[in-house]
Amino acid sequence: MKIIRKINTSAAIALDSNGEEIVVIGKGIGFPPVPYELTDLSKIERTFYDVNSRYFGVIGTLPQPIIIASAEIVEMAEMELGSNLNPSLPFTLADHLNFAVERLRKGMNLTNAIAYDIRHFYPNEVKIGDKALIILKERANITLPENEAINIALHLINAESNVDDINAVMKTTKILDEIEGIVKKCLNIQIDNQTYEYSRFIAHLRYLIQRLSTDKHAEVKNRMMLATLAKEYPEIQRCANEVASYLEGTWGWKCNDDEILYLMLHINRIKQ
Repeated sequence: MKIIRKINTSAAIALDSNGEEIVVIGKGIGFPPVPYELTDLSKIERTFYDVNSRYFGVIGTLPQPIIIASAEIVEMAEMELGSNLNPSLPFTLADHLNFAVERLRKGMNLTNAIAYDIRHFYPNEVKIGDKALIILKERANITLPENEAINIALHLINAESNVDDINAVMKTTKILDEIEGIVKKCLNIQIDNQTYEYSRFIAHLRYLIQRLSTDKHAEVKNRMMLATLAKEYPEIQRCANEVASYLEGTWGWKCNDDEILYLMLHINRIKQ
């Protein structure tokens, strides 16, 4: 393996056997003058593919144990969520965790303002965040407060959608909370957030928000079905229309007939 660029003494940019650039982590691999041929591959502890080059500078400032722990957390998250996460996540997460350690040393233990909503709408990611704190303790001997699981969850949610803006996650969470409030008020019901139907509803809303925010709409194919269901379930139609009105009035996103139909189907399921 050819080492072509030093990041720090324990991190470097290398070329794999196919000539593809990768980030490699290992004690001392960035110490010799570059470029050079690394013949002892046992020195490499971790390799990372498809890392955005803008994170190379950040990698050089991070303690290796935190990077290794972050990589293990990401591997666990990919297995438990069943999805491929943003390739740069091990380093953005490590950067956050390193900053969290610095804050804690200064006596700054901050609580996320939307912690309740994140636990409510993203329970799987929060559970992984809880496990991540254990991994960080075991691999890097770092103990962070339990509320840090929420911030880890936010990074996972970002990485699932391949965005780099935590504000986008907070915006989505706010919209989910307001839509749930509309449905509760419109139908005069309490919603059991432990059901499969509720999970499907939230997942549908997350994808709907993502589509509408990027001006991508579902193809209209089911106008006749919408008309039929509207006659059969007028209360559900009114509720779906209220959600659509909120999305258009507050965010400028207009739902088409198929999107209203799918809202009706999911709202009806959680009502049942």
